[in-house]
Amino acid sequence: MKNKKTIEIGGQAVIEGVMMRGPEHLSTAVRRKDKTIEVKKIKFISKTKNKGFYSFPIIRGFVSLIEMMIIGIKTLNFSAQRAELDWVEEKPQKEKSNNRKKFEEAMSYLIAFGLAFLLFAFLPYQIASWLKLAKENIYFNLFAGLLRIIFFVVYVWLIGKMKDVNRLFQYHGAEHKSVYAYEDNSELLPESVDKYTTLHPRCGTSFIFIVLLIAIAVFSVVDTVIARYFGVPSLPIRLGYHFLLLPFISGFSYEILKLSSRNIRHPLVRLLTAPGLALQRITTQPPDHEQIEVAVVALKSALDLDLSAHKSIKVLDEV
Repeated sequence: MKNKKTIEIGGQAVIEGVMMRGPEHLSTAVRRKDKTIEVKKIKFISKTKNKGFYSFPIIRGFVSLIEMMIIGIKTLNFSAQRAELDWVEEKPQKEKSNNRKKFEEAMSYLIAFGLAFLLFAFLPYQIASWLKLAKENIYFNLFAGLLRIIFFVVYVWLIGKMKDVNRLFQYHGAEHKSVYAYEDNSELLPESVDKYTTLHPRCGTSFIFIVLLIAIAVFSVVDTVIARYFGVPSLPIRLGYHFLLLPFISGFSYEILKLSSRNIRHPLVRLLTAPGLALQRITTQPPDHEQIEVAVVALKSALDLDLSAHKSIKVLDEV
């Protein structure tokens, strides 16, 4: 029987590539139009690894979430820049100024966060208020939480119909397959990796579902206490203190996900991760062998493994 690997590795899909995070390095591999694989590798050790405040349970979960959000944005920007080089070569365009690029990037983030606030915060609460549920704290949060889940699933399903997003989901599948193969101590070649499933319980998709479920419970308890001592809160106030509770909820959800990854066969863990695994049938799609190779290269690079078996690799930066 093969021994399972004890080092946890994870990552995310980017434009025409995959980012992998190892114990000491982050590595992003992208496939260029000429079929070469470009690799950018940087040294990264989470603040949660240092003994101290950031390593405390729950605190470390929120810190890890912030770190991964920053890393995610940076790696997506990197992959977009590499993809843009191919687009410019194919269809030459007028060079944009740095200020215009920064403005367009800021506007895209503003629109994304605005849409997220509308769909997952304001609308669920507003609809629950219209239905006169504001005084029924448990029912209010159950209904608002259910709406969040529905909006999230429908949103992911709709964007998955877009060609570029569907390709991103294929790289997401390649990431999961390669992580599974590594954890199973399998040979890291596309043919061997391809036999593994694209559904992984430690995925960020499962984390989001856990956050949504924990939020329903925490918000219900807090709302009940607030209503008892201060009266039923208005919608803006309710949104305000719910937002302030998110660091605790995300940190607590991280601890649950971390615990579940060590007890994946437990019936309760299977039940908790089932919604996230179900959604991964949308957010991960079967990759081809070229996409799997990109994920494997990112994984090997992040773990300082030999890359000589792969041809046409160009290392852009290594620290």
